[in-house]
Amino acid sequence: MRPAGRGELDSLYFTYPHFPAPVRTPGPETRRPVVIAGAGPVGMTAALTLAQYGIRSLLLDRKDTFNDGSRAICISRSSYYILERLGALQPFLDKALGWTRGRSFYRGRQILEFDMPDSADEKFRPMYNLQQQYIEAFLWQAVTANPLIETRWQSEVTGISEEPQGVTLTVSDPGGSYALPAQWVLAADGARSAIRQMRGLRLQGENYEGRYVIADVQMAHDYPTIRRALFDPVSRPGGTVLIHRQPDNIWRIDYQLRDDESAEEATREENVRAAVAAVLAEIGQDSPWQLEWWSVYSANTLALEDYRDGRVIFVGDSAHIVPIFGVRGLNNGLADAQNIGWKLAFVLTGQAGEALIDSYTPERRGATLDVFANAGKSTRFMTPPDAGWRLMRDAALSLALTRSSAGRLANPRQMTPYTYAASPATASDDPAFSDGPIPGALMPDVALETGFLSDRMGPGFTLLRFGAGAAACDDPALTLVDLPADGPVGRAYGARPGTAYLIRPDLHIAGRWHQADATTLCQTLNRLLARTEETTA
Repeated sequence: MRPAGRGELDSLYFTYPHFPAPVRTPGPETRRPVVIAGAGPVGMTAALTLAQYGIRSLLLDRKDTFNDGSRAICISRSSYYILERLGALQPFLDKALGWTRGRSFYRGRQILEFDMPDSADEKFRPMYNLQQQYIEAFLWQAVTANPLIETRWQSEVTGISEEPQGVTLTVSDPGGSYALPAQWVLAADGARSAIRQMRGLRLQGENYEGRYVIADVQMAHDYPTIRRALFDPVSRPGGTVLIHRQPDNIWRIDYQLRDDESAEEATREENVRAAVAAVLAEIGQDSPWQLEWWSVYSANTLALEDYRDGRVIFVGDSAHIVPIFGVRGLNNGLADAQNIGWKLAFVLTGQAGEALIDSYTPERRGATLDVFANAGKSTRFMTPPDAGWRLMRDAALSLALTRSSAGRLANPRQMTPYTYAASPATASDDPAFSDGPIPGALMPDVALETGFLSDRMGPGFTLLRFGAGAAACDDPALTLVDLPADGPVGRAYGARPGTAYLIRPDLHIAGRWHQADATTLCQTLNRLLARTEETTA
């Protein structure tokens, strides 16, 4: 929503492009390797990941521009590695605001200040704030520069049917309807996924009662880029307020609605202005400000039982909906897109068997359930679901006024990458290891004399070999990187001469060995990629 007198896309700081309807060649469409429904951040990330490995894709979106409003604003360190792998990183670095710190307040008094893990070995900051319009615009720059990606705006999927060769979509645009055959379909069409409904699938989980208004204002406000949480503030008695700084002097203010406030009344412009003014007065902001955009939000933990339905695979919000607390929604979706992107590309290029796709749901649904476990705790603290929870939450906050240890309960449990330890695409661990990152974990980066360890990763799998005696494996999908066992990487990875780490394309550790011969490594790689004799021939 935008203030009266301004159009739906009339932003104070961002100019929305207009994408025309596609001009199609008459006649039947050729079967595409991959069609992606939804050209938001998740859909574009999937297309760019596929293109990394030479796979063409067709992006469809029913809109004629980017999503309106800033929506998702926090991008995690792990997502920056994804953006870097896609060759889309630089504009994000140039525009986004990095941050490492958060502060929580109870009734106007600070009860917690926390710093997220950061060090000289980290290439990126733990979090970056950037409005979703820019996220989509920067990904779009990379999409339009890639000849393997075709995009059709104003194109809505209105039907879907499965057949032996793949899937056929019915697509409607201003020129009419047509059949679009594809080998695979990625449904990245959001929380209200039309494809999910067409397939008769439903999200399952928990709906929380807490509702928030999300308001963006433009103002000059001299406060560092950190995350602020206000519990039981004067401006919203009994509620919670979150404040984030964004580029272009835009500030995100999320404030909780009371049980007796209807969403309809709360989102009336005059009520939003009054609520925002009260929050700004409480934090001592008395300079002029302008209202940019607002919406209303409810916290839910919902997911599909299986992210794959035949040749249709669900990614991002079409597969799961997570609470905003801990900034997991967008970042979880980008990880989905990269995960299925490299696996589908390996299958389509013949480097892996189709059974590799079966690892997508356990890995990414596992990540979603982990998000639910952590975000659920945060949600119950930020937005107590009943009187009992509120009593315990308020008691903890009161105690935090005099005991700093109690303030840690107000930590929002920021998003961390999920470990795929139980995945069929992860090898069993070598029991000889006493330290170092375990299989399934995202590889820790290490600063080198020049650059970082992550700079040396190949496009496919990478084998880190430490010292003399480390075995190799002759496979076109594998990049070899030799490192000293007594160097900074060796120490961080618990290595000794002969140690080897196998790193996946998404930078998760596929396996590790203190001593492994070439046969073991090749057999492991074949097993993880579900290769058959035909695949490896």
